[in-house]
Amino acid sequence: MAESSTSSAVSVDFISRDNNRLWKGAFAVAGIMVTLVTYGLLQEKIMRVPYGAEKEYFKYSLFLVFCNRITTSAVSGGSLLASKKAMDPVAPVFTYCLISVSNILTTTCQYEALKYVSFPVQTLAKCAKMIPVMVWGTIIMQKRYHGPDYLFSFLITLGCSVFILYPTGEDVSPQNRGRENTVWGVLLMVGYLGFDGFTSTFQDKLFRGYDMEIHNQIFYTTLCSCILSLTGLILQGHLIPAVEFVYQHHDCFFDIALLSTVATISQFFISYTIRTFGALTFATIMTTRQLLSIMLSCVWFAHPLSWEQWIGAVIVFGSLYGKSFTRKPPQKTTSSSAELVQNGDSNNLKHNP
Repeated sequence: MAESSTSSAVSVDFISRDNNRLWKGAFAVAGIMVTLVTYGLLQEKIMRVPYGAEKEYFKYSLFLVFCNRITTSAVSGGSLLASKKAMDPVAPVFTYCLISVSNILTTTCQYEALKYVSFPVQTLAKCAKMIPVMVWGTIIMQKRYHGPDYLFSFLITLGCSVFILYPTGEDVSPQNRGRENTVWGVLLMVGYLGFDGFTSTFQDKLFRGYDMEIHNQIFYTTLCSCILSLTGLILQGHLIPAVEFVYQHHDCFFDIALLSTVATISQFFISYTIRTFGALTFATIMTTRQLLSIMLSCVWFAHPLSWEQWIGAVIVFGSLYGKSFTRKPPQKTTSSSAELVQNGDSNNLKHNP
């Protein structure tokens, strides 16, 4: 009788945890989908659509980084103060700076690449981030990968290569007509993938190595990014021209303000998802988001796709979802947990895998 009641209690506990995890997952998926899809469309509009009667293009990508980071830093700092949590850095300050430098380079490469490649090309190329993540994971986290992991990574890279190498002749950036998918675009996307892979891997390492609040990491990382991006704007002489452009084109000001707001919200959803569910679930959500972004961009900005690009897209997304579906789910240890309860060793339940 005692065994039956104990087993029932453990089963109810697992069901409750699964339901709670399901609601948290739905919250994370909805937040990431809405914010990042909106973010992607806004960044393409700012960088590729002209403003004003003179049809002027906004060219100061680092200014967008500065606006995004200063908004995020202010919101995260306010959240720490409102919750009365410690403002002191949990990890060494240089680790926050390392993430911020890598993140700035990631975002700058992303914005600059939009001058040379279309948004669908850039979005699908992001799916190749599995390779740099695997490389950085091996170097930083000492992770080991198996044959199927390398196979799926190869297929994804192949699909991305087909998509990039066979564009339609009409989809060319009006700022750089004739330079679509040239060496500059490829180099910028390679830089984006490398820096992005390092950023997420090192961010995961900090979450695992320190008892770190989400707001704490976001605040100090974005604060470092604000200082670095502002310094870069001043050194390049782009700060005053960017401010003048925004002042002259009020619709650009509202686009940047909305972009910064959405970027701030998305950053909290990303950090929440990585901390709660881990990198695998986050990658699956991002894959779905990439597909939705491509479809919306093709409809909104009328990007034509060649038949070779459709084949590349099928290879990429088929490989990504094939990897997700073939991964073995973790086994639940309900029976071992019940044994621990029956033996009166309930304190060890939280350590039981």
